[in-house]
Amino acid sequence: MKGTGKTLAVMLVLAATVAAVKAQDQKPAQPAAPASPAAPAPAPPPKPDPGGTATGGIADVAAKEAGKPTLVEVADFAGHNRVAINIMWTLITGFLVMFMQAGFALVETGFTRAKNVAHTMMMNFMVYAIGMTGYWIMGFALQMGGVGPISTMGGTGVLDGEFAVSLFGKDFGLFGTKGFFLAGSTYDVAVFALFLFQMVFMDTAATIPTGAMAERWKFSAFVVFGFFISMLTYPLYANWVWGGGWLSQLGKNFGLGHGHVDFAGSSVVHMVGGVTALAGAWVLGPRLGKYNKDGSANAIPGHNIPMAILGTFILAFGWFGFNPGSTLAGGDLRISVIAVNTMLASASGAIVAMFYMWARFGKPDPSMMANGMLAGLVAITAPCAFVSSFWAFVIGAVAGILVCWSVFFVESTLKVDDPVGAVSVHGTCGAWGVLSLGVFADGTYGDGFNNVPGTVRGLLYGDPSQFVAQVVGTLTNFGFIFAASWVFFKAMDAVMGMRVSAEVELEGLDVPEMGAHGYPEIQGPSPVVRGLTGAPARSHAVSASAMAPEGSP
Repeated sequence: MKGTGKTLAVMLVLAATVAAVKAQDQKPAQPAAPASPAAPAPAPPPKPDPGGTATGGIADVAAKEAGKPTLVEVADFAGHNRVAINIMWTLITGFLVMFMQAGFALVETGFTRAKNVAHTMMMNFMVYAIGMTGYWIMGFALQMGGVGPISTMGGTGVLDGEFAVSLFGKDFGLFGTKGFFLAGSTYDVAVFALFLFQMVFMDTAATIPTGAMAERWKFSAFVVFGFFISMLTYPLYANWVWGGGWLSQLGKNFGLGHGHVDFAGSSVVHMVGGVTALAGAWVLGPRLGKYNKDGSANAIPGHNIPMAILGTFILAFGWFGFNPGSTLAGGDLRISVIAVNTMLASASGAIVAMFYMWARFGKPDPSMMANGMLAGLVAITAPCAFVSSFWAFVIGAVAGILVCWSVFFVESTLKVDDPVGAVSVHGTCGAWGVLSLGVFADGTYGDGFNNVPGTVRGLLYGDPSQFVAQVVGTLTNFGFIFAASWVFFKAMDAVMGMRVSAEVELEGLDVPEMGAHGYPEIQGPSPVVRGLTGAPARSHAVSASAMAPEGSP
């Protein structure tokens, strides 16, 4: 009986709840009013729209007379919404690219040693803030100050200042002159959206050298570098390709395809970062113990493979902002092709790198599998909008083997110590990416790109001149970026010194450079900490040179 009573009580409560839910939609009874022929009929009660098919209509169109928009008002409303969708798309994909900074931090820190984790992490953290500041001051203006109207964002033409020189009757754009501090006429919603998106791309290039130069780079020298790349070298090359500069006009001026085409940054972002990393690591020199007297290299394993693999996945996720976002238009339906091409190239890069290492060394190296995936992503970044899925897979696969070859070449032949493989992943595979566009672009997309009529076609699809334009852009990138970066690093080394002392390098950079251990439970108090607190600092039993393997610098 007790169970029956409980059941009945529950049923009564449920019935009362249902009645209450229904009652909330019922209007309270009104007292009868005297009939009046002039009284309007009561409005029907509002109805829910669970399917969403009836929500939104003419009443939602902004108009002087509600519910009765004119044709011009409807057209204005449609245009505003198109631009709003494009700006929202650009901002959201920019947010994804910003999150890639976390991926870079994890990859680089995982591939370096535990005694340097705070230093490596803080370089990846602060390059975002430093780079953004430098780019806001002048980098954006040099890059995009003369780009002209931004058609997907309403066509505002306030970025109309490009410094150019005239040669052979042709104009060669060199840098922009509008947009310093985002002030004056560039205080504009479209310009601000473009700034955010371009800033996170620049920051990707700026963070690449921090991996190649990790574990021996002074933090003070890194800070100066952050302003240099964000305010000078990156913006200048980016202007030549994306800001209306001379490389983008090779097609219009000289009939070389559509000029140098780089849809999302294989050369502008990744190759700039990789070539800068090569110059910096070359000037900085190898880590203590990397090379023996006979020139053979010693492996210096990273401390946390799971951290590096997690960082790789974060980067792959962020690439869905990097590549599809470069349409700057949510209404450009090519974004589905771009996204699938991006993920296929990442897969083939990882697979080929795995099998290559497995075949050569008998084991599939986790670090090279991760770098293989990143290599595929870097390579597909330029051609992602212009190739089919088959060629995307091929481009990623070639990058997977190229990155393995390049890592060994840089380490054994060039004798450049790159702890994370940044030169190979971003420099070598960035070059392959822009060249592959000149070969495999299939002519299904890009009509009017860089003010050239017709779609973008590569060597295999009838336009060898496009490949020539890609070669010119690649050689220009290497020549300008390497030379400018090498001169900068040599000058900075002479003025303030680029490298920490041998004793600091052997101890680890965390406490001497940053004032804190990344892993205090593991590392324990350092000699520097003991010295600062008044406790007797232990002395190294042997000199820095004696602790290094034979023949190391």
